[in-house]
Amino acid sequence: MTAPADSISAARRAQVARKTAETDITVEIDLDGGGRADLATGVAFLDHMLDQVARHGMVDLTVRATGDLHIDAHHTVEDIGIALGQACKVALGAKHGVTRYGHAYVPLDEALSRVVIDLSGRPGLEFHVPFTRAMIGTFDVDLVHEFFQGFVNHAQVTLHVDNLRGTNAHHQCETVFKAFGRALRMAVAADPRAASAIPSTKGAL
Repeated sequence: MTAPADSISAARRAQVARKTAETDITVEIDLDGGGRADLATGVAFLDHMLDQVARHGMVDLTVRATGDLHIDAHHTVEDIGIALGQACKVALGAKHGVTRYGHAYVPLDEALSRVVIDLSGRPGLEFHVPFTRAMIGTFDVDLVHEFFQGFVNHAQVTLHVDNLRGTNAHHQCETVFKAFGRALRMAVAADPRAASAIPSTKGAL
């Protein structure tokens, strides 16, 4: 029997290009990759965080971005979140056979974060990360929220992000991105008992 073209057995890859007056971004993702990352965003700390997503999410991720960094990193970080969300949405297709829900707790020394994701088709973000300082090097921690807001709006997922404890802002942020990668990995994985079914009583996500 031939599986549907957008079933879990199909190639789940996407490339998205997004160009505005503020940024020029290309994102490529393979949801069934090996954790490889090829990143050049112009924002070194974001490269470090996206590397965590690729490695712990077991996705292959390429991001190329140029933006108005002479102003600040806001537009670049937000638009990368948007483009990554668009790429994930395309790669997932109709979501046949996926687990749909994913969650992860990730510690790093004193910090502990939890991320829960639902490939719901409905964008929603609950973000509760009480960063202990405003900057990590030259990176404004407010941009973490903007990244995830852009992602959920365009991936059309529900995402709950909670830093449960932590005193080192770098550790807080890194646990969030690692947990996001792990939760995404679980949610997009094949459910061996669901075959090519869409995991919703509505029959669509």
